[in-house]
Amino acid sequence: MRMSELSAESGVPIATIKYYLREGLLHQGEQTSATRAAYDGTHLRRLRLIRALLEVGRLPVSSIKKVVEAVEDESLPVHEMLGTAHYALSPAVEREPTAEWDEALAEVDSLLAGFGWEVEPEAPARHELAHTLVRMRRLGHTPDLAPYAAAAGRLVEEVEIGKVPFDGPRDAAVEALVLGTVLYGRAFDALRRLAQESASARRLSGR
Repeated sequence: MRMSELSAESGVPIATIKYYLREGLLHQGEQTSATRAAYDGTHLRRLRLIRALLEVGRLPVSSIKKVVEAVEDESLPVHEMLGTAHYALSPAVEREPTAEWDEALAEVDSLLAGFGWEVEPEAPARHELAHTLVRMRRLGHTPDLAPYAAAAGRLVEEVEIGKVPFDGPRDAAVEALVLGTVLYGRAFDALRRLAQESASARRLSGR
């Protein structure tokens, strides 16, 4: 297909496609003449991935480049490629040089070990969870995250991980991960709030 057809099919303006090509986010098409190139389904998949990272993940172009590089590096195992995208989606949390922080991080590691989860020491979500524990304790809460971890583990194992096409195109796998992590994460949070409202109504009705 020509660039105009790629634009119509993907919903991405031609000027934006040219920008992605210049930045190396989108691979070049097959040259059919000195001024024309042909594009195919791989370009459509890549544009979907870029849009997911940009519009859903809210990632800057520099981070999107890192994810695209991981997708294109066939020598990189799929697990590490998905990790590149996952880590890019996570908020940056700086480790605090305090005993309070060390205790929270140790508690996180104990929780992960208890469920047998394999997580890298520098996983952003590990630091994010420790940061959350610190804030909860400063507000006077004594959190018990085990039920939440159990629910998260079941959801990922029984539903989410099965939606990632590990044996398909690499960019399609990353796109599924981005949509699952961000959009389904938001949907799950909204469902929790709705469930809380419903539970409150049932328990407190008539009082």
